[in-house]
Amino acid sequence: MKVFSSLDAAAASKELDGAAVCLGNFDGVHLGHRALIDAAKRAGQAAALTFLPHPGKVLQPDLAPRLITVLPRKLELLEQAGLSWAIVQPFTMEYARTTAPAFEAALLEGLTVKHVVVGYDFTYGTKRSGTVQTLEAACAKAGAKLHVVPAVTVDGVVVSSSRVREYVLEGRVAAAQRLLGRYFDLEGTVVPGAGRGRTIGFPTANIDTQNELRPGAGVYAVRLSVKGEAVKHGGAANIGVKPTFGGGAVTIEAHLFDFQGDLYGKKVLVEFIERLRGEQRFASVSELSGQIARDIELARAAVARAG
Repeated sequence: MKVFSSLDAAAASKELDGAAVCLGNFDGVHLGHRALIDAAKRAGQAAALTFLPHPGKVLQPDLAPRLITVLPRKLELLEQAGLSWAIVQPFTMEYARTTAPAFEAALLEGLTVKHVVVGYDFTYGTKRSGTVQTLEAACAKAGAKLHVVPAVTVDGVVVSSSRVREYVLEGRVAAAQRLLGRYFDLEGTVVPGAGRGRTIGFPTANIDTQNELRPGAGVYAVRLSVKGEAVKHGGAANIGVKPTFGGGAVTIEAHLFDFQGDLYGKKVLVEFIERLRGEQRFASVSELSGQIARDIELARAAVARAG
């Protein structure tokens, strides 16, 4: 997948002439986004147009959402979905003042695409003045076709990035998985920790991540893979402040089953399969150790079920 740094760069390349483009933020690349992508692919060679940063971070920074995926991971997921191109348009206050007709011109005259794919509630242009209806009219005038994708639901729940965020923050990673069509994951680097896990018989990988969205405090069944490697290692991860040891900053620590090796400095991807329990304070280290052993057995079973 080729990535363009702006609409202007994509237009200058002339590569998207006659192609299909789907529009959206694509945060999380969930099942709703996949429906847009699949519709674009059915129409021809396909591209996704997304924005950086998320428009909410520019227009309403105090209310902006925690992003499900950082940009490199989002681009990986878009590529895995089968897109030929991605356009990452910088979103600034100046760009936010783009009128609906100017956006239509950039899309239909600049890129000269022949198929445009949007969700049923898509809006664009300053003050969201552009709608599905105005875009359909612009496409018709330019000799292009607009494809409008209806809401995707899972057991009556409309799939959306905001609902995924809600589930993840609540620790409901199994529910998030159903809307994402994959396990919620985060990327990070394994860094040195306090070393307490090793002293009680359960060494852990301490993960430093730039992900804005993280599951709520608790213990989870996870799979961890080193970036660039196919092997996935099952494990149990704790997110929280380690109250048994007096609390502190929130950390993410993963104990991997039967793992031998050095992960320090490695870039890793952690998939969250199932929440096992909430974080709790134990009266002693031995009581904590006993619970960790039980957590690991539950995590083994959950990872085995995940396949």
